[in-house]
Amino acid sequence: MENHASFQDYAIVACGTLNLELNYLKGSGFLDTRKILYTKPGRHEVPRELESQLIRQLGTAKKYASKIIVVYGGKFCYVNADNPYRRIDTIIQEQEEPGVKISRIKATHCVDMLASAEERDKISQGKDIYWLTPGWMKYRHYVYQGWDKGLANENFPKHTGGAIMLDAIGFYDGIMENKPEEILEFSDWMGIPIEPYRISLVRLKRLLSDEIE
Repeated sequence: MENHASFQDYAIVACGTLNLELNYLKGSGFLDTRKILYTKPGRHEVPRELESQLIRQLGTAKKYASKIIVVYGGKFCYVNADNPYRRIDTIIQEQEEPGVKISRIKATHCVDMLASAEERDKISQGKDIYWLTPGWMKYRHYVYQGWDKGLANENFPKHTGGAIMLDAIGFYDGIMENKPEEILEFSDWMGIPIEPYRISLVRLKRLLSDEIE
């Protein structure tokens, strides 16, 4: 994995929820891309806003590179209730033009970018888990925009195994050290315990590398 191909000819457009992991990869020297552009976190709750932000950031990315990698999931990140046939890949294809190549990493959503379904099965050990990433907690006011305690009660407690945060960057430990009340408040709002599970960024690195021509 260390002898990876370079991203120097590429720009990246990603959901802001993943900026912690992507900025970590940039800081480590792995992601030597020309530019990383982010959309506002948690826009899966507001598909129309997600679409307009994605289009705008893809337009900006074209100014930096003719090859663009989109870091968004294909199944859960964009669901258009008004037009179910309109997928995130439809939006991406519409932004392609002569001389510009846009591809999307092969994952269903951000949790899947950090741990595959098989890896999550091993971690959960058969329990019904609500999966979190550090970004889901950091940007919870965007991710759960419009949610009240009633909606939280409908959704979270049915995950009887609690919540597991897939943490590759030491986010959970940092919060517990500096602002433990934030974890406690978030857990209390969800109505389930939150536990960290330390992972590596090997899967995310591989998914990104797979999009290099």
